[in-house]
Amino acid sequence: MTEIISNNYSVFVTKDITKEINRFLKANKKKYSKIFIFVDDNTLKFCYPQLVEKIPFFEHAEIIEIDNGEENKTIEVCVQIWSALSEYGADRKSLFVNLGGGVIGDMGGFIASTFKRGMDFINIPTTLLSQVDASVGGKVGVDMNHLKNEIGVFNNPVAVFVNPNFLTTLDKRQILSGFAEIIKHALIADRHYWEKVKSLDFANFDFFDELIKTSIYIKNTIVLEDPKEIGIRKVLNFGHTIGHAIETFSLEQENKKQLLHGEAIAIGMICEAYLSHQICKLSLAELQEITQFIFNKYKAVKFDMEDSHRLIELMKHDKKNENGEIIFSLLSSIGKCEINKKVKPDIIIESLKYYIDQVKSFM
Repeated sequence: MTEIISNNYSVFVTKDITKEINRFLKANKKKYSKIFIFVDDNTLKFCYPQLVEKIPFFEHAEIIEIDNGEENKTIEVCVQIWSALSEYGADRKSLFVNLGGGVIGDMGGFIASTFKRGMDFINIPTTLLSQVDASVGGKVGVDMNHLKNEIGVFNNPVAVFVNPNFLTTLDKRQILSGFAEIIKHALIADRHYWEKVKSLDFANFDFFDELIKTSIYIKNTIVLEDPKEIGIRKVLNFGHTIGHAIETFSLEQENKKQLLHGEAIAIGMICEAYLSHQICKLSLAELQEITQFIFNKYKAVKFDMEDSHRLIELMKHDKKNENGEIIFSLLSSIGKCEINKKVKPDIIIESLKYYIDQVKSFM
């Protein structure tokens, strides 16, 4: 078992999380009046049964279920859950348990943080994405008008329990989605980690144990230095300014297959690596190295240059922006990232064209 201390709470990484959850609940059994477990249809089917038979406190908990998918991460769904909590007699001494991926963790944390001005919540992340990214940081929120996390607050869970065994419940597409955040952590913080990431064998799930711990350590170190994203924490947005715009654009296309978060971020990292080459002197060799590695892992996504103006409009909603200017976190080299880089729309459009041109090369 590995315990990582974050802002007044612990992240436990272990394949026997039931032992740590039982210990936590026993220590706090007089504190909590009721327990609510927030799940989606997938985690209710595949993850909840693994826990309830070994955690007696969960046997009498109320289950609150939603359909899986980013499209359900809305304030309208929150209203339904707040209503359910009122109906079930929840109070400020209730405990809200988020059992699921990034949507469950983000939205569940927001629901718990705002119901009756706040109740305690714990996170049990079940996807690679949520284990390496959403497990630390205290960002909770929901989307609005398809814009990612447009409404939200900073609020920490009281504990996080990460079980790498949950990854066996995921298909390869979901694993790859989470892997994008691991790539990001390596690119912004650690060249040696990048070399390790490049050697990953997706058939060996034991390999992920150390990757999860390393990524949590990297993110936690940054978050502890800058909890409210005033400065250095912005490095964690590498790939996300363009990536979030592409993810939102995908959600707007009702008749097309929607991209997962990590798939959009993979595109964003290629585009922002190009911006890094243009603005922060990332070497051409490293740009090509990043581009080739990501294209070798992720399917190329076709979009047209005609879409670029809509993508720019979406980027204008990014939370890092100031005075109407689009601001990026960019690489000066693999393992080093610089913040607060203002980039003009015509250069951003160049980066989108770079991706489109590369798609042709790798198809």
